[in-house]
Amino acid sequence: MEFSEVVRRRRMVRSYQSGRPVERTLITDLLELAIRAPSAGFSQGWHFLVLDSPYEISQFWDATASAVVGSEGATPPDRWLVGMRSAPALILALSDKQAYLDRYAEPDKGWVDRSESRWPAPYWDIDTGMASLLVLLGATDRGLSSCWFGVPPEAAGAIRATFGIPQRLGFVGVISLGYGAPDRRSPSLKRGRRPVGEVVSWGRMTPASTERDEADPS
Repeated sequence: MEFSEVVRRRRMVRSYQSGRPVERTLITDLLELAIRAPSAGFSQGWHFLVLDSPYEISQFWDATASAVVGSEGATPPDRWLVGMRSAPALILALSDKQAYLDRYAEPDKGWVDRSESRWPAPYWDIDTGMASLLVLLGATDRGLSSCWFGVPPEAAGAIRATFGIPQRLGFVGVISLGYGAPDRRSPSLKRGRRPVGEVVSWGRMTPASTERDEADPS
């Protein structure tokens, strides 16, 4: 498949053929793509936790649900959750900020104070996100479906405890992976894709280039 076609075909899929697992060799191939992502100072401060057994998948959703629901009692899962629970594999994308602070304290960088104020943006999270996008694109190229979603902050502690995730690693997101089943496309797609002319400026920003954002803060 041509790269441009892969980019255009990729979408978030929220329902999977639960009885059809994803081969570990295929998941490994996708993660081999992930580690080709750029990273500041070649720090490579990412880590991926793969959950690909029914028990591990159940543990993840149980930890998430118990933390979110708490003492209020169980509620029936919504359509999104029912579909996502059918994914036969989850990849937790984690970032290691300390790896970047340590790398930039080395002699060729010289930021020995390890101050986060030197960083214009959290590159540890950005780089992990770019690596994750390669997984999403690679999945599309190989005929798989995928979705990217976040970890609820209130569930982070339970997920760490369940899977032994150390505190130094931060949650960036989760990739669900599998063979897609018919699902309902997100109603957000009705907003339409903003054309290049609306989101790109050349040489200098003008009032007209930000007019839409000011008029529509959503």
